[in-house]
Amino acid sequence: MRTNRATTCAVAAVMAGLLAATGSTATAVEPKSAPVPAGAQLEDLGRGLVAARTSEGVFLSWRLLGGEVTGHTDTGMAGPDFAVHRNGKRIATVTGSTNYLDTDAGADVADARYTVAPVTGGRAGRPSAPVTAWADGHLDIPLNKPADGVTPTGENYTYSANDASVADLDGDGELEIVLKWDPSNSKDVSQKGYTGNTYLDAYELDGTQLWRIDMGVNVRSGAHYTQFPVYDFDGDDQAELMVKTAPGTKVTTYRNGRPAAERYVPISKHDRRAGVTNDDDYRWSAADYADHLVGLFQGWSDEPEVRSGQWPATLEEAFGIEPRYDYPLAEDDARALADYYIDEWVPARSSRNDLRTFEGFVLTGPEYLTVFDGRSGRPLDTVDYEPGRTDDGLRWGDYEWSRIEPGNRVDRFLSGVAYLDGEHPSAIFARGYYTRAAIVAHEWDGRRITTRWTADSGFKPMNNPFDDSANKGVLPDPDNELTQLWGQGFHSLSAADVDADGRQEIVYGSATLDDDGTLMYSSSDTLPEGSSAPGATAHLGHGDAMHVTNIDPARPGLEIWTCHEGGAVAPYGAALRDAATGEVLFGDYTGVDTGRSMVGDVRPDVPGLEVWYSGQAGDDRPQAAGLLSATGRSLDESGPGLNQSIRWAGDGTTQVVSGDREETPTIEDWSRGTVLTAEGTRTNNYWKGNPSLVADVLGDWREEMLVRTEDSSALRLYLSTEVSDITMYTLLHDPQYRVEVARQQTTYNQPSHPGFYLASDTDWSQVPLPGR
Repeated sequence: MRTNRATTCAVAAVMAGLLAATGSTATAVEPKSAPVPAGAQLEDLGRGLVAARTSEGVFLSWRLLGGEVTGHTDTGMAGPDFAVHRNGKRIATVTGSTNYLDTDAGADVADARYTVAPVTGGRAGRPSAPVTAWADGHLDIPLNKPADGVTPTGENYTYSANDASVADLDGDGELEIVLKWDPSNSKDVSQKGYTGNTYLDAYELDGTQLWRIDMGVNVRSGAHYTQFPVYDFDGDDQAELMVKTAPGTKVTTYRNGRPAAERYVPISKHDRRAGVTNDDDYRWSAADYADHLVGLFQGWSDEPEVRSGQWPATLEEAFGIEPRYDYPLAEDDARALADYYIDEWVPARSSRNDLRTFEGFVLTGPEYLTVFDGRSGRPLDTVDYEPGRTDDGLRWGDYEWSRIEPGNRVDRFLSGVAYLDGEHPSAIFARGYYTRAAIVAHEWDGRRITTRWTADSGFKPMNNPFDDSANKGVLPDPDNELTQLWGQGFHSLSAADVDADGRQEIVYGSATLDDDGTLMYSSSDTLPEGSSAPGATAHLGHGDAMHVTNIDPARPGLEIWTCHEGGAVAPYGAALRDAATGEVLFGDYTGVDTGRSMVGDVRPDVPGLEVWYSGQAGDDRPQAAGLLSATGRSLDESGPGLNQSIRWAGDGTTQVVSGDREETPTIEDWSRGTVLTAEGTRTNNYWKGNPSLVADVLGDWREEMLVRTEDSSALRLYLSTEVSDITMYTLLHDPQYRVEVARQQTTYNQPSHPGFYLASDTDWSQVPLPGR
C-alpha cells in the first residue's frame, strides 16, 4: 500500500502501441514518469499518448501529469516541454501544449511510430511507449456480447452495451473499461415484468476480456439497481469494483479470450444456515405477490405500528370499509381481503394500478455488497447490504399514494466515491431518495469491507400506510437532524469539497452531508404565488439532474445547479445554490416536473458557466427552456441540448452530446453547430441519450466519448482532434473530477465536473496545483 503519495512514481503506458488497423494495444511498458501529486490518492498514470489520422495530418495528444505541474501561465498550467518523435527522429518540441499536428507525416503515415518525452532544462526524459495512428480517427474496442435469453413468461430479450467506467484494474498504468450490459427488457423500478440478468465486463482497450460478473436472477436489471463504482480503494495501484450482489451472482475469469474459471459470490454464514443456496430464485410471479399480501394481512395484528396504535387495528379500517373479519385473520379471510385489495380497492384509486399482474420484482431474499479484484474479478469480501429493505415498500411510501407501486421507492440505489478524509477514497452506497434516504460510507483496506459512517433519515411517521394524506409533509423524528434528508435525494449524488477544508462532502441532491456523515444543510425556500401554498416554506425536494462545480468564478467556492420535479409543491423548477450553505442564489418556479438541467461554457462572451433546464417533462423528450448566465441573467429563449456535456473544443468551451434511442449521436457546439457525427453508433437510456462514458480517458485534458456501435459489437472511443493551445493537467488528477467519473455510471448519468472553474476564460492562477 502506498504511504507517501509525493514520492510514488507513475508506471506503465496508458496507450502503449495502439495499432491503426485493429485498435489493438502492444505490450510495451512505459518507463516511470512524474510523481503522483500528494494529497488525495490518485492513479499512477502513464503518458496516454494517442495518434489519430485527420485530413490535415496526424494529430497527437498526450497527458500532462499532475506531478509535472510547476505553476501557472497565461494559457494554462506550467510544466515541461515535450519532444515529439516520429520513427525515432525528433520532429518537434512542443511548448505550452499537450497536442501536436504532424502535417509532414508523408505516405508512410500508416507505419509511423510516435513517441513523446518531457523536456526539462533542455534535457529530455524517457520517452513514452510508441503508438501508431488510428486509421479512422476513433478506436473500436471489441466486446463479447452476452447471449439472448427468455424470461419465465416466454419473453425473448437481447443485450446492448450500457454504462461504462474506467480505472487501472491491473496496476500497469493503463485504464481498463468496466462495462454494464443491459437486457432489452430492463425496467425502471416502477415498471412491472421480468428482466434478463445484468452483466458487468472488464476489458483492456484492445478488447481483451478480463472477466464477467453475472449478477444473477436475484438482481433486477435497470438503471436504478446495479451501481458499480470502480476505484483503487486500498491504494495498491490496482482498482477494485464494489457492487450490490445476491445469491447466484457469479464471476467468470477469461484467459486468452476464453472462459477459464467460474466462482460464485460467497453466501454469508447466517444465510447458509438458513438454507440459502445459489440456485434460489427470489423473483415474484403475480401469484407470489398475492401470497405475499396474504401473509402480510395474516400478520397485520403483529406489525409493530399496529401494536403501538400508530396504524389502524384492522385492514378494513385502513381501507375505509365496513368491518368484515376477526383478527388475527384466518388464511381464507386474508386471501379474500387480498383479492378485494388487488381487484377493487387498488384500481379505484387509479386506473394505472394493476397489481394482479405484478411480477418480476425481487423484494425478498439476501442482499449483499461485494468487492471484486480488478485484475481477476475474484470476489474478495462480501457483507450484508445496508440498509436492508425492511419490507416491500410499505414503510417507504410505496402504498400510500393513489399510484400504488410496491418495490419502487425501496429499491432506488445510488453509488459513488469520496475522499472523506482528504486522502483515502471511500465507497458511497445509498438506498432511497423519494422518501427515506440512507447513505453509507464504506472502506476497503485490502482485507475486509468496513463501515465509516451511516446517515439515515429514517421513515416518515404514517398513521395509515395505505392512505396517509394526513401526514403529507410530515418528517420523521424532529430531534434527529438527519430527518432533513427525507425526500431530498436525486437520481445521482456528487462528492465535492464544498467547505474548502480539504475533505469531500456528499451532495445528496437538495441536502449535503459533511465528511463525517452529519448533516451540513438541507435546502428549502418560500413557495411563490401560483404554488400550492404561497408563503409557506418547503424543501427543494427531489430532482433528476444535478451539477456541482465552480459555476460563477466571481463568487467564492462552488455552486450547485439542479432541477426539481415537485411542481406546485416545490419552490423552484430549477435553482442555483451556494454549495457551502445550500442557499438559493437564483431560480425559476415552473409549477411542473422539470426533468433535466445542464451547465457549461457555451457563450464564451459571457463570464462564468451558463445554465439551462428543460421546459417539458414526462416521457416526451425535454426541450431546453432558456439559457441563463451564472448570475441568472437571461441570455437566450432557447438552450443547448440536455443529454450530456463534453469538453471537446480546443478553446475550453463546452459542447453537448445529442441523439437518443435510434438516432445517430452527434456532438453539438452552441455557436458552430455539429462538430462530430458518430455514424454507426448509439447512445443509451432511452431519451436521456447518454454515451456509455464521457471522461478524460487518454490524451490531453479534454474528454473522450465512448458510445456503443449499433450492434453492440464494440465500444467506439472518439477523440477530439482539434488542436488546442491550452496546457492543462489530466483531469483525472483532480480529485473531484476523478470521483465524478467513478460516479457517472450511477442511475441517471451526469457529467463529470472538476472542483474548480474550467472554461474558455479560466484564470489559470486560480486553478489548484495538484496535491497542493
